Amino acid sequence: MGVDLKDIVSRREISLDQLSGKTIAIDAYNTLYQFLSIIRQQDGTPLMDRQGRITSHLSGLFYRNANLMEKEIKLAYVFDGEPPSLKEMEIKRRTKVKEEALIKYEEALKRGALEEAKRYAQVTAQLKDYMVQDATRLLDLMGIPWIQAPSEGEAQAAHMAAKGDVWAAASQDYDSLLFGAPRLVRNITISGKRKLPRREVYIEVVPEVVELNQVLSELSITRELLVDIGILIGTDYNLGVKGIGPKTALKLVKEHRRIEKISTTIEEAYHNVNLDQIRLIFLKPTITDAYQLKWKPPNTSGIIDFLCYERDFSEDRVRVALEKATAGIKEAKGKVTLEGWLN
Repeated sequence: MGVDLKDIVSRREISLDQLSGKTIAIDAYNTLYQFLSIIRQQDGTPLMDRQGRITSHLSGLFYRNANLMEKEIKLAYVFDGEPPSLKEMEIKRRTKVKEEALIKYEEALKRGALEEAKRYAQVTAQLKDYMVQDATRLLDLMGIPWIQAPSEGEAQAAHMAAKGDVWAAASQDYDSLLFGAPRLVRNITISGKRKLPRREVYIEVVPEVVELNQVLSELSITRELLVDIGILIGTDYNLGVKGIGPKTALKLVKEHRRIEKISTTIEEAYHNVNLDQIRLIFLKPTITDAYQLKWKPPNTSGIIDFLCYERDFSEDRVRVALEKATAGIKEAKGKVTLEGWLN
């Protein structure tokens, strides 16, 4: 779900070319779910190999990475670890939503309503263990580092950005800001033309950059107050207060400086909620410094064996994408030393 801050957070569009030479830590689960949701057949069926194994996430991961590597962008993926205990309710809610969507998907298929079926199918996306294993295997073959976070991947990516080990954290959610990422990049993995639901209208989705310090300055708040805004709206660890959106939440925290001081109604809404525990998840998250960021040249033969011979990808398409990715790496090497690029 993530914290919905779009109504109060300023963003600026940026091209992939402007990200050339930048190192970006990507929220892996967030990205893989995007691919599993979006990359589907007309009737909502995900891409699969001849053995029935889902490959939508591999398709998105490979071709998008190849495109970004061609632009000389250095990527690192961060995978979720053990979720905070407070996330259990949100996980159960998501499971229920997927179960309900699956029923509606099957009903729409029976009626022959393919567009409606595809919308419901996108909600049913589930990331299985074998999909994560396939994703990390592909990243290894592409020479892209990945990090196993001890808890939330967005928190780990934000920590890496705050340390200066990467230029920005990338995710579709705004939670990275609450976790302290100095820069958040959105839409980097899904840029391009997208069809609006239920309409024959296509829009251009472009990357965006959000600067934390700029957000805090423009809103005249601290990061601690930004976290309280998130809590009022609703996070993965608590329900928001009904009727309170980002703008109202901003007004309330600026006036009262702390949720507990707002009103009796708010106090009642959070009667059984440990607000300080939620704040600590964002302000002092569980992270690690035990990681290395090392890039390697893509293993062309290994990628061909895995994607084409094991997962039934088109060899011609894979080779073309690899040529573009490799060209981007060679171009980058021409601007820095080989050691500088690979380390």
